[in-house]
Amino acid sequence: MKKKSNLMEYAGTFGALLILCIVLSFASKNFLKVDNLMSILKQTSFNALVATGMLLCLITAGIDLSVGANATFCACLAGCLVNRGVTNSLVLFIVAILGGALIGFINGTLLTRLHLPHPFVSTLGMKNVLWGLALIVSGSQMISFSGINGIMWLGSATIGGFPVSFIVVLIIYVIMHVMLTRTSLGRSIYCAGGNMEATRLSGINSANVLTFCYTLSGIMASLAGIVSIGRSGICNGANATQPYDTDAIAACIIGGASFNGGKGTMIGTMMGALIIAVLRNGFTLLSVSSAVQNMVLGLVIIGAVLLDVTRARMEAEAKKKATK
Repeated sequence: MKKKSNLMEYAGTFGALLILCIVLSFASKNFLKVDNLMSILKQTSFNALVATGMLLCLITAGIDLSVGANATFCACLAGCLVNRGVTNSLVLFIVAILGGALIGFINGTLLTRLHLPHPFVSTLGMKNVLWGLALIVSGSQMISFSGINGIMWLGSATIGGFPVSFIVVLIIYVIMHVMLTRTSLGRSIYCAGGNMEATRLSGINSANVLTFCYTLSGIMASLAGIVSIGRSGICNGANATQPYDTDAIAACIIGGASFNGGKGTMIGTMMGALIIAVLRNGFTLLSVSSAVQNMVLGLVIIGAVLLDVTRARMEAEAKKKATK
């Protein structure tokens, strides 16, 4: 029954993506050009990576509002090393990933060990902290990564015309899909979001599960930050204020995740990220203002949440009728 429900959700999300592509193909003659489609995949890569960690947090009935600022901070952390003469891509990559993992671990610790009331509080505070740190480590300046070939390759290179960054995303999504659906850790993550008390009674250490999810969210954010450097060739601390977390939440919710926890898949999240990228690309092709773009994206999120609430209410009513 659950597999059938997932297939219906995938069909709905894929249908929305397909209709959107058809509409834009008629609205703009440039939409279906190969270069534009590859550009969409490059745009998808950043949000898809950030949404990976966001999905884990949402499955556990939490949220990570610091992911966008974390991505920018880790990019600026690498930029700080570049300013000091470090040009080894592997070193820059490792430092950025460790920085993101540390931030994610701190978020998880604040929630599970220091018992802050809700991850909304701790991660929102962390978002502002990282914004300040990104400006400090970058000296409030844009830092160029020109000549750092490894980092640039990851974000802008192609293989057979296909973006390397999106290939990395696909590999990560396959691994994460297997983890969530085929391992005890994945089952523990869903269990922690579905019923925390049942998780505790079944012997699962929910604190460790939550800490793992937020740490992995930090790692995914840092990887997204590296990809963003490769695409633009620079890092900029001011980008910490960009609504990257909103796009990630939208991708997850559109893909079938729920703020109530216990739901969400990597396949759905990927389709959600593609919808967001196609929307933004279409807006650009049609010269739609950023103000209207943000309004439409906000309405899309509200619509997805309303759909989730309606679906949850219908499921609850169906269970109630079944028990009578």
